[in-house]
Amino acid sequence: MDNIYLIFVIILFVLAVSDLIVGVSNDAVNFLNSAVGAKAAPINIIMLVASLGILIGATFSSGMMEVARNGIFNPHMFSFAEIMVIFLAVMITDVILLDFFNNIGLPTSATVSIVFELLGASVAIALIKVNMDSGGFAHGIEEYINSAKALAIIGGIFLSVFISFFVGALVQYIARIIFTFQYRKNLKWAGSIFGGIAISAIIYFIIIKGMKGATYVPNYVMDYVKTHSALILGVLFVFWTLVLQILYILFKTNAPRVVVLIGTFALALAFAGNDLVNFIGVPLAGLASYQAWIISGVEASEYMMFVLNEPVQSGIYILLGAGGVMVVTLWTSSKAKRVIATTVDLSRQGEGSERFSSTALSRIMVRLSVNFNSILSKVIPQKIRNGIESRFQRPETPENPESPSFDMIRAAVNLSVASILIAMATSFKLPLSTTYVTFMVAMGTSLADRAWGRDSAVYRITGVFTVISGWFVTAFMAFFAAFLVGVFLYYTSIVGILIMILIAGFLVIRTHTAHKNAMALEKDDEVYENQEFIDSKGDYLNRSNNAVKLAIIKTSKIYYISLSGLINEDRKQLKNIRNEVKEYNNHIKELKNNLYQFMQKLNKLTPETGHHYVQVLDYMREMARILSFIVEPIYEHVSNNHKSLIDKQKEELKIMIELISEIFNQVLHMVKEMKYEEVSLIISDSEELIKKIDEYRKLHIKRIKKGEINTRNSILYLGILQESKSLLMFMINLIKAQRNFVIFKKEEK
Repeated sequence: MDNIYLIFVIILFVLAVSDLIVGVSNDAVNFLNSAVGAKAAPINIIMLVASLGILIGATFSSGMMEVARNGIFNPHMFSFAEIMVIFLAVMITDVILLDFFNNIGLPTSATVSIVFELLGASVAIALIKVNMDSGGFAHGIEEYINSAKALAIIGGIFLSVFISFFVGALVQYIARIIFTFQYRKNLKWAGSIFGGIAISAIIYFIIIKGMKGATYVPNYVMDYVKTHSALILGVLFVFWTLVLQILYILFKTNAPRVVVLIGTFALALAFAGNDLVNFIGVPLAGLASYQAWIISGVEASEYMMFVLNEPVQSGIYILLGAGGVMVVTLWTSSKAKRVIATTVDLSRQGEGSERFSSTALSRIMVRLSVNFNSILSKVIPQKIRNGIESRFQRPETPENPESPSFDMIRAAVNLSVASILIAMATSFKLPLSTTYVTFMVAMGTSLADRAWGRDSAVYRITGVFTVISGWFVTAFMAFFAAFLVGVFLYYTSIVGILIMILIAGFLVIRTHTAHKNAMALEKDDEVYENQEFIDSKGDYLNRSNNAVKLAIIKTSKIYYISLSGLINEDRKQLKNIRNEVKEYNNHIKELKNNLYQFMQKLNKLTPETGHHYVQVLDYMREMARILSFIVEPIYEHVSNNHKSLIDKQKEELKIMIELISEIFNQVLHMVKEMKYEEVSLIISDSEELIKKIDEYRKLHIKRIKKGEINTRNSILYLGILQESKSLLMFMINLIKAQRNFVIFKKEEK
């Protein structure tokens, strides 16, 4: 029996490594957002700075381990066997929960997950014990749950959302008033002071406050720090202000850039110090419980876990090992770009396509904000308003996709405020969510920086609400899932544990496989996009030609498969092509949404060639929409098991498929060769096919009068004929626009 519990401890650590990898992939890259978004340094330098912060921060996290041991429940009220059930329920649930959120694409937080899973599993076992002892749930539950500490932790996590947002907004507003968007002009007198304040605060709260959790800092050092805080802060401020001023005088060093790099290090350190408990706290508590139980010689169901109430210092090598896994994951994680992109997109200063659509709530909030701003404009004197507006005037430079998403001032504020908030929580042993704090600080600074303009505010607010709602969903699901798993494990014992471990293992493998497939599709999409719009020589003619070529290939394929699927009533085939049509429509829509930024890049295009390029995109968009109008009714018809087409209709559709495919092939060959002399011939063939489609329509009307077909059949068939005509006409317009683009482009040369 002893070996069974040893196996359970090993399983806890295996699950912890899985959690560590997945959690770091999703969360740790949040502290890279500001440095990457502001392009503070080459990406490898930023990663090295962050890695060093993680390794040092891991050694500061020992004190945080108490959260997993006794921060949520009172361990002395549970036996060793019950504690192991709680810990296994927590780790198994964590794996399943992460898998679930990864599959549905909702944001989550490792901190919130682990806290609410501990709460849910411990409440489940506590309720079972109370019921067994007293025959009801009337009393006793408060003796098992550390309710005061649990409420403080939960309150701290959710309060941090609002505090982070408002503190970030306030500090950024003040910083922008001081520096403006042309901040380099003010660096010579204010840059060193700004940097001195930011770096001093970061070092004090991260390095010094973080020492409370370190295993190697003597108590007398901490006592000195506690009694001389003001002196230490003053010395740090004077020292860093002088250093930054000297660096500016000698080398014109950008003080905010220094703050961003130090802030990246600091936030990485705070992340490791605060979040490491989420990944290894439970397994370490399980190991300590197992070691104490083995020494005791008492039955697992009778040995009460008083040992978890005692303070413990985790081994430095274990912490460094966990930090090493975090660093390796950080460098090798394929999810890093996606996680960075979410926050950067929602906080970027420039325009562009938005990841989220508007909602009624976001529209109401924007409307209220506009009305409130109108009221303020009437109260605040015009002179003061003009002065404030002048501090927020951005330099009128053309948008460049290679330029930073925001400047160094905002990046420095993001990192400074987030680092300080997380470090303060760590010093009080409150496990804030690094994801929550960094995200909400970034949103607050972007709001204060007026990155949320009238054209983007509704979408950005929707994005923020979507992320926040995902956090609350995480909390509720973590609690109830861990509760149910805990009850299941308690009553099914070893059999149930093995079943849940197998389920968790299956989900881990499935998630890994799904992620690999998603990355493969993403690479395909990148290749697809690169073929269309990335050309190292700046050959915009080839870009447009490739776009048309791929549009013809895609349209021909979708049209052929959809009509063939209807003829053969192949629902699976139609379902797949339906999904492909949706993806293709989204792709073309995104190209249209990014047209403004793309046209700014194409400074070699004259208004004439630019006009024809816009036409090319317009016709591509219309063709994509027509494909939806063809595929969707066909899929619904087959999926609903409506009557099949009659033989005459099938024969007509087969002829249409053959003729249209032949025209598409001719067009594709012409586009590949960039020889548009045969456009008139293709137009003639298309017009002949359109006449044939009109003949099919007349034949179908005769069949309707004879009563040979029903209503649904008629609606579907007539719709296919009409959309096929429209598809041909827009294809002709597309080729004409591309031909004109080529002609004018060659004339410019």
